[in-house]
Amino acid sequence: MTAVEQGFTFETDFERDGLKVSKSPWGPDDEIGRLNWITPDTNRAILEHLDGAHLFDLNVEYFIGMPSWVAAGDPGYGIWMTHTPQGSVNDNLSGVGSEVHEKYSYCGDSIHMYTHCGTHVDTLNHLGFYGKFWNGWTADRDLGSRLWNKGGLEKYPPIIAPGVLLDVAGLHGVDCLPDSYAITPDDLKKAAKEQGVEIRPKSVVLVRTGVMTKWPDFDGYLVNPPGIGLPAAKFLCEEAGAMCIAGDSIGLEVLPSEEPDVFLPVHAYMFATAGAQIIEVVDMEELAAEKQYEFAFLGFPLKLRGATGAPMPSYAVPLRD
Repeated sequence: MTAVEQGFTFETDFERDGLKVSKSPWGPDDEIGRLNWITPDTNRAILEHLDGAHLFDLNVEYFIGMPSWVAAGDPGYGIWMTHTPQGSVNDNLSGVGSEVHEKYSYCGDSIHMYTHCGTHVDTLNHLGFYGKFWNGWTADRDLGSRLWNKGGLEKYPPIIAPGVLLDVAGLHGVDCLPDSYAITPDDLKKAAKEQGVEIRPKSVVLVRTGVMTKWPDFDGYLVNPPGIGLPAAKFLCEEAGAMCIAGDSIGLEVLPSEEPDVFLPVHAYMFATAGAQIIEVVDMEELAAEKQYEFAFLGFPLKLRGATGAPMPSYAVPLRD
């Protein structure tokens, strides 16, 4: 069967210079793309077979100074106290009285960050081509003063799907692939073969470069990371039928890009053409060390209305036979 027959490629809504924006096969109101493959039946088929003996935590810690995308002027992670025990006595901001706070010590805090910080999911309104986004969205029609009216996370389900780890760094016998190494379809196929796994359709594919071994060194982690090239993304989406692709780097794709005069071409292709989400800053080190190449992937995105991305606590759980 072809990719079209299998439902892995979609009808064109807009095309220019070889760049394609797709119509959703799930209809004009679709905002979640391939996540439509998640149903109560698929959830049940996975959740009934979880092996609770071990839970792999795929998340990174949030802290001041953590590696985060700031190259385009986006804010880093910040946290500050809004209430402290002695401060509550001194300023009585709660209004209950200073004497009460001598007895009831009160602490509170607030955070501020780019929505693409830490372990997170990118949504389909994050990048497009020529002002066109997945399923025909445009800024003129679908973007409000502060947020998108299409494609935000308010409609996202928990991402519960079969998961597979392709350890490309392990395939090459290194802790981390070289700077700006572009992972190819052949790398992915060889990793799957060596690690004895099948890239099943409608699964979440985790691609390990090993760059998490440099975490939390800011420049070591962020500058010139290895990642998948555009042919690898097309292979996973169009031939293998992946639901989502996850990377251990801040951007999943190789940087700098292999071609000149582009900006995050893997991102734009996956969102606008393939309707597939990207999951970033995923810690795969324990999975790789334990050679746990197949599992259930469980991701729980924050329901941020209209956002282009959001933190997503993510876990891998082995499956019983």
